[in-house]
Order: sequence, then C-alpha cells, then structure tokens
Amino acid sequence: MPVKDVRLAVLIDADNISATYIKPMMLEIARYGNPTIKRIYGDWTKPQLGPWKQVLLDNAISPVQQFGYTSGKNATDSSLIIDAMDILYTESVDGFCLVSSDSDFTRLATRLREAGKIVYGIGEKKTPTPFVAACDRFIFLEILTKEKRSKDSDVSSEKAPGKAADQDLKNASGKTPKDIDEATCELIASSVSDLADEDGWAFLGDVGNLVNKKSPSFDARNYGFSKMSKLMQSLDFLECEYRVNEKNPQVKLIYVRNKEDN
Repeated sequence: MPVKDVRLAVLIDADNISATYIKPMMLEIARYGNPTIKRIYGDWTKPQLGPWKQVLLDNAISPVQQFGYTSGKNATDSSLIIDAMDILYTESVDGFCLVSSDSDFTRLATRLREAGKIVYGIGEKKTPTPFVAACDRFIFLEILTKEKRSKDSDVSSEKAPGKAADQDLKNASGKTPKDIDEATCELIASSVSDLADEDGWAFLGDVGNLVNKKSPSFDARNYGFSKMSKLMQSLDFLECEYRVNEKNPQVKLIYVRNKEDN
C-alpha cells in the first residue's frame, strides 16, 4: 500500500513528551503514512504544557483535556488508551503512532498489534524496553533532531547511473559506524544469513525489514547514517554489490553478503 494511503492515528502523551520535538516528529510520521487523526492528551490547566499550546494549531493537533483526579495517578494515560480502543473499533485506520516514553502503553501497543494494526512508537531514549519491543517500530526523538533528514525513504535501492553508484559504493566504506556494538553487528549478520541465497547474497530491503522485526528500535541514524544502505556499506564484515533492476534499469538494487560466508 502506498504511504499516502496508509491512515494513521497519532496519539500524543503531552505529559511525557516535549513540544520541541513536534516538527521533526511530524515529518517522520509522514514517512510512514497519512496522520488522519491527531490528538494530544494532558491537563491543559497546567503551566508546564504551555509550550504545546503554541504548536497545536500549526500542526492541526486536537487537544484533549484530562484533569488529574487523584495526586500521583496519571489520568492522561487512561484517556489516551480509551480513545485508542474507540478508534480501533470505530475508525478506519491502518495503524497507530503512540508518542510517549511511558511503559504504561506497552499493553496498548500489544493489543493494537493483536488486532492487526501496525504500531509505531515514538519517544525518548529513556523509554523502557518493554514498550519499545511491543511496537512494530520504535523511533527515538533525539535522533530526529540531530540527524539530517533524507527525502528518499526507500532503503533498498539507489537511483543513480551505474558508474556513479559503483563509486558511491566504494566511498561508503570510508565512513565508520558510530558506536555500533557487537550485538548489533551480530543482529545484522544473522539477518543476512537468514535471508541469504545459495551464494550468500540477500536483498538489502529484505534484510532491513527483518532487522526491524527483530529489533524495533534499530535505526541507521543511531550510528550516524541517513540510510540503512549506507550503514551496511560501511560494515567491514559485509560485502555489497549493486544489481540492475530488470523492471527499471535506472534503479540499482543493493545486495549484501557476510564475508565469512564467502
């Protein structure tokens, strides 16, 4: 389904997310679908939510007022969860964007996925692992404010002439991944092996999808790369090659292989 046809419900926990993230966050959400429902939950009588009030109109986000009934209890979470279930059964949406760093939404994410909806989690790096794992994909807000945005969201191919593409492939190895750990390297290597053909080659697009299924928070931007393809080309344990797309010769498809399997 084309991204523009994917209907998303964006539900934001204002008590848990800073308004400074709004612009990069909405740009990121647009990569995955059309945010047809946009709601933000909080007690708007509280002065700390003031910064949010300035950006709601500009982004057509509907505020939902929720007073705190009891000290120490978060009524906002309950209101968001109830709305999410109402939307699940009454609205035509294909997926949800749950914007929060609160683990209280772990069960909600699991339930929405059980109903066949795709769930994107968006929050800060402090987000507890259970909530991250409960989503189909989890995007860290800190990355969105630091990494350069790319207009092309297709990580499986590069539109470039053959010679230029080959040169890009050589140049990519000149950049070193930032703080990439051994566990992540093993995750990528095992995913390549899982999808490899008899010669050990796997299509990069399929590898990227499998890595995200295994680790919802995986993002090339965590390691200083704008795209999965560029990260893969920089890893010394992988070898990459461009292949001509028979259906569209102008598009070069990228395949990867573990060097130890060669």
